[in-house]
Amino acid sequence: MTGVPARQLTGPALLVASHNPGKVREIRELLEPFGLEIVSAGDRGLPEPEETGTTFAANAELKALAAARASGLPALSDDSGFCVDALGGDPGVYSARWAGPSKDFRVAMAKVWEAVQASGSDARGARFVCALTLAWPDGHTETVEGEVHGRIVWPPRGDKGFGYDPMFLPDGHDLTFGEVDSEWKHSVSHRADAFAKLVERCFDGGRTR
Repeated sequence: MTGVPARQLTGPALLVASHNPGKVREIRELLEPFGLEIVSAGDRGLPEPEETGTTFAANAELKALAAARASGLPALSDDSGFCVDALGGDPGVYSARWAGPSKDFRVAMAKVWEAVQASGSDARGARFVCALTLAWPDGHTETVEGEVHGRIVWPPRGDKGFGYDPMFLPDGHDLTFGEVDSEWKHSVSHRADAFAKLVERCFDGGRTR
């Protein structure tokens, strides 16, 4: 609610509610300055809840709440996706599903490119969107969103990053997210944008207690 102070993260441990190694690694790196003990849902053997939300925020909240209640720890969940202008914002919240049951994003990127070509559109604009939710076992949540804009390239370039990174060229830059090191990506990515907002909101202005 507007005017209600955000809840601060005060505990020494935080659970990252993801089984995606790439996401866990990025979030762990972003959290490193705060001296928190970081564990993941995979480390705890927690089940992955079905992502039934129709928005990034809804999916981030349901995953964070499920992990917080199951673990008894504050939990941070990311729900992010790749939104392509020529496809009306698809794959969007279904970005992971385009990778199939094997979560092969080479397949997903090929599907995106084929769909863009089939669309007949000359638009190549795209953006990554990230919703981050910090949830507590009592059901309280804090949610923020971030974005980074750019365009798609084909064929994919680079073997760094994960997901759709190799086919995304951020505005104003010459390298895809698949070609840059994690430190640079953390300075401009959708996840970095959302994380900066969450730090300001819930980490005591950038300090843990």
